Amino acid sequence: MIREFKKGAFIAVALATSAVIAPSMALSDITLRMSTPASETDQRSVALAEVFAPAVAEFATYQPHYNASLIAQGSELESIASGDLEMSITSAQELGQFFPEFTIFATGYVHQSAAHQVAVFNDPLMEPFKAMVEDELGVKLLSVMYLGQRHVNLRQTKDELTVMTPADLAGVNLRMPGTDAWQFLGSALGANPTPMAFTEIYTALQTSSVDGQDNPLPTVVDAKFYEVTNQIVLTSHLVDLNYIAFSKEVWDSLTPDQQATVQEAADAAAESARQRQLALESELVSFLTEQGLDVYEPDLNAFRTHVQAQYAGSELAQSWPEGVLDRINALGN
Repeated sequence: MIREFKKGAFIAVALATSAVIAPSMALSDITLRMSTPASETDQRSVALAEVFAPAVAEFATYQPHYNASLIAQGSELESIASGDLEMSITSAQELGQFFPEFTIFATGYVHQSAAHQVAVFNDPLMEPFKAMVEDELGVKLLSVMYLGQRHVNLRQTKDELTVMTPADLAGVNLRMPGTDAWQFLGSALGANPTPMAFTEIYTALQTSSVDGQDNPLPTVVDAKFYEVTNQIVLTSHLVDLNYIAFSKEVWDSLTPDQQATVQEAADAAAESARQRQLALESELVSFLTEQGLDVYEPDLNAFRTHVQAQYAGSELAQSWPEGVLDRINALGN
C-alpha cells in the first residue's frame, strides 16, 4: 500500500513539474546536478568530479553539490523522481524506505568485501532490484561505490567504556541515519540508535548529545570526528555501499553512445573511489592512533552472531525475496 501510494505521488509530481523528453531526442548540453551529504574531499565526491565529469563533458556538465547544500539528506530520490535532480549517491537503506526488499543489502555482516559488493551488483540476482527502482521510482542505478567497513566510534575513553561484545553497547546513544533499516542495525549492535543527519554529527559528539557514531575510517578522518571522540571499536559490522543514482528520464533522453559513455564513466569513477578508499582504510589506523584514539578489535564472532540473530525472523528479513541471501553468500569468498 505504501509503495503504491508513493509511486502514484511521484508520477503525479513528475508529470506536473517535468517536461517529457522524447527518447530519440538526445540533449546536446545537459546539466547533471548531483546532490550528496558527503564533503567535497570524500573519495566518492573526488572520483565523480575527477573521473566521471571529464568523461561526459562532451555532452553534459556535471554540477556537484556537497554537504546536503542543494537537497536535504534523505530527499534525493524523491527529487530525482520529480525531475528536480539528475544524480545522487544513494544507499540501500534509503532505497529500503520505498522497497523493503533492498534492506537485504543493508544487513549487518552480509557483504564480505568491496569485491563482493561488485560481484553482487553485477550478478543477474540484482536485475529485478534495479528494474524495480527504474519502473517505480524513475531512478537508474548505474554502479556500486564502496563506502568502507563501518566501525563504532565513541566519545568515551577506553578506560570509561571498553566494548568487546554487543552487551557493552547497552545504553550507548549511537547516531545512525534515520531510516528504519539503519535504526534496526543500531539496535542489532546492542546500542540505542539515535537518528540524526550526517551534517549534525560533529556538534552532537562535541556537546555529548550522542555517545558515538558509526562510519568507515576515511569518513571519520574526512569529517574530523576524531577531534571529538576517543576510541574506535573495529566492529566491521557493515561493508557499506552506495549506488550512483541517475534520472531514468534523463537516461532515456540520451543516445545509445551517450548512455554507454555515462555507464562507463560511472563504473570508472566507482572503481577509482573504491581503490582510494581501500588504500585509505589500510593507512588510517596509524593516523588515528597518533591522534590519541584507542583503536581495537572486539569479539567479532560475538558481534556477528548477535547481529545476524536479530535479523533472523525479523520483519525486514520477511521482505527479502526467497533464495537471494543464499545467492549473495555464494558470491562471497
